[in-house]
Amino acid sequence: MAPLTERGTTALVLYDEDCGFCRWSAERLRAWDRRRRLAFRSIQAAERDGVLDALDPGARYASWHVVTHDGRLWSAGAAVPPLMWRLPGGTPLGVLAERFPGATDRLYRSVARHRARLGTMIGQQACAVDPGRTSGAPQTLGATR
Repeated sequence: MAPLTERGTTALVLYDEDCGFCRWSAERLRAWDRRRRLAFRSIQAAERDGVLDALDPGARYASWHVVTHDGRLWSAGAAVPPLMWRLPGGTPLGVLAERFPGATDRLYRSVARHRARLGTMIGQQACAVDPGRTSGAPQTLGATR
């Protein structure tokens, strides 16, 4: 568990840029993050820049990741609490996720298993968002439907 004093600090959210659902989800988190406590980067870019050097190469694309200001890396369901603590109104969800880590991870794994189908349900626009941009209003890349 992250100490309470760290819950308001910034974190880096790493997502798979080749996954439309992952990009769409990151964009929804960016919109929720009105206080700008999160930064977003693709796993691919983080890997190129050595951010994930400490993580086994086989685990890098197995899930999303959150890297906190002190360098700790959280993955899959375990990344939900440190992410939620940084979002406006997210603390109750973070506490719930922390209290029930098994359920949180099972839910995460279920969504991750079905991300291709979820991306298809969202449509082509899911692949057009760019959550890795540095600031500004929601933005899309390329053509949409």
